[in-house]
Amino acid sequence: MIKAIFFDLDDTLLWDQKSVKEAFTATCNIAGERYGVDPNQFEEAVREAARNLYSSYETYSFTQMIGINPFEGLWGNFLDDDENFKKMKEIVPTYRRDSWTMGLKAIGIDDPDFGSELAERFPQERRKTPFVYEETFHVLDTLKENFQLLLLTNGSPDLQNTKLTITPELVPYFDHIVISGAFGKGKPDPAIFEHALSLMSLQKDEVLMVGDNLMTDILGANQAGIKSVWINRHEKVRNEVVPTFEIQHLEGLYQILEELSEKSLRNNMIGVDETMDKR
Repeated sequence: MIKAIFFDLDDTLLWDQKSVKEAFTATCNIAGERYGVDPNQFEEAVREAARNLYSSYETYSFTQMIGINPFEGLWGNFLDDDENFKKMKEIVPTYRRDSWTMGLKAIGIDDPDFGSELAERFPQERRKTPFVYEETFHVLDTLKENFQLLLLTNGSPDLQNTKLTITPELVPYFDHIVISGAFGKGKPDPAIFEHALSLMSLQKDEVLMVGDNLMTDILGANQAGIKSVWINRHEKVRNEVVPTFEIQHLEGLYQILEELSEKSLRNNMIGVDETMDKR
């Protein structure tokens, strides 16, 4: 019997990719106005520069383990106590400035001062554009009546809590919020799933994990022996990781939960019949 549901945050409940895209669009449009450049071309140049720089830092293996992507580095402050986060806090001002300045250079503009200006503008734009999927609150309202809910998210506690601060309606739905940077390991490490189970005092067959990322949410749940639900809104092609269930919309959870409930009821009835027969 399913008693609790674990939810990923980014691109499962929050539409993080859209928030990042809108922040890039607003910031790159400033360059379009200043220099007449193609904002889309500039955005791609900045994204590439950010990815290359991000992977060159000593903190990269840590960010991979915790689950912090290059574009979160362009706006997060990382005001956390861990030594690795302290290193990130030192690195990010230069990282942001260089990402935007190198992006400008890639399209033929040498203007470090303007790069610095854009690097400061992007975090402001990102904080102004929190998007939540339209079905998120309705589904959480429905599920909260019958299930415990836990938020299981990769990232820096400071940054993930910032996302929750600018979408404060989400927090009250959850009995627990587990952030990888606070725990010390991120999805797909089974340890963070086991930690979540212990917080709920539940067994692995009593929960579902819902997430959009096959290589973190689904792989981790599978390795921990937890049933997984892959929310595949954009018809991505599945890789070697196989979820227990696949849905295109959060409301698809209703049918899954109903089927699992009916299956549990049937199994219980069979168990009762077998006990009666033995008597």
